[in-house]
Amino acid sequence: MGATGVLLCVVLHFLHMVAQSSEKFTVTGLQRPVLAPLGGNVELSCQLSPPQQAQHMEIRWFRNRYREPVYLYRNGKDLHGETISKYVERTELLKDDIGKGKVTLRIFKLTADDDGSYHCVFKVGEFYEEHITEIKVTATSSVMYILMQPPNIKGVMLECHSGGWFPQPHMEWRDNKGNIIPATSKAHSQDENKLFNMTMMLLIEASTHRSVTCYLQNLLTHEEESISIVLSGELFSWKRVWIMILTTIGFMMIAFCMTYCVQQHLLYGSFSKEKCHWLKSTMVFMFSVIAVTGVMLILHLKQRVPVSDQHFELDTLWLEDISVILCVLIVFIIKLISFIYFRLEGDHQGWSLPPYRSATPTAAICRLAGPEYSRGHLQLDSEDDLAGMGPSPFFITPCF
Repeated sequence: MGATGVLLCVVLHFLHMVAQSSEKFTVTGLQRPVLAPLGGNVELSCQLSPPQQAQHMEIRWFRNRYREPVYLYRNGKDLHGETISKYVERTELLKDDIGKGKVTLRIFKLTADDDGSYHCVFKVGEFYEEHITEIKVTATSSVMYILMQPPNIKGVMLECHSGGWFPQPHMEWRDNKGNIIPATSKAHSQDENKLFNMTMMLLIEASTHRSVTCYLQNLLTHEEESISIVLSGELFSWKRVWIMILTTIGFMMIAFCMTYCVQQHLLYGSFSKEKCHWLKSTMVFMFSVIAVTGVMLILHLKQRVPVSDQHFELDTLWLEDISVILCVLIVFIIKLISFIYFRLEGDHQGWSLPPYRSATPTAAICRLAGPEYSRGHLQLDSEDDLAGMGPSPFFITPCF
């Protein structure tokens, strides 16, 4: 009975010492985040300070909620039934140094969901301490490609795509000298595995860069991936086409005006009153073409839809169609004015030719022609009849 009492006192004293020492510990561990690759393994360690026996303690690893542990150790046993199901087969607690108060949580096959903070808790009775360690899951993808949309009147739209990144990477365009080119738009999405799919667009105009590089960087590991594209000058031929069209229209306007001025000068020496309406027609023609050309320039220079908008491509196609219609309208105006001009000019010349001054005296013509020609054939009975005939291709004077 005495030996039993002594043994009981020793046990109670040991438990009391353990309880006293347990109330004075703290938990330490890594202070910096742990970088781990997607699909790899990671180990998180925490240590009692001062070092002491921890086999009799409750050791709990959890993330956001205390009652949803990633791993739970209590009374010398691993309690897998109380842990989150997705971690049951992917976690292991290394207890080789548990006698010194050190344990290590190993997580297998990391996913993007495993990124975040992990709490390591040592608990004895009602007393506990914890340490928080952060895992940074990283993923870098080498799958990149650039899509080029069909050229339009605005330029050439490039799209850079890359998927399978974590966390969200830094993405930018660069020219052949390494200078940063502001992106037209950027977008990202996440798949079912929470990996980032990146999209970046750039509108290349005729006067800008011909060689560009799509560049991505993981900001945690500083790993980089890039892909380049070189654009041919033939993709921007639309600009030369529009310049040729507008230049041709301008030369046609100048040639039309010059032809009219030369014609007037040769026939009349100056602009006659009878031809003033043609000058007005020419002015109307010029103003019409200038107005249509102005509308085209306004439509091209004014940005109605941002390049980043999903309707930008539709707006560009609409602008191309309107430009073609306006060009056809300009050609129609030229054809219409030309037809009216030459048609009326021909009719006008039929009855309004310049007078012909004959060197033969009037009296001689009257004697040669005789009274039949002067009065009977033409029926010119008076000066009023002659005046009613209007201008004649011959200088005829009635013989009275």
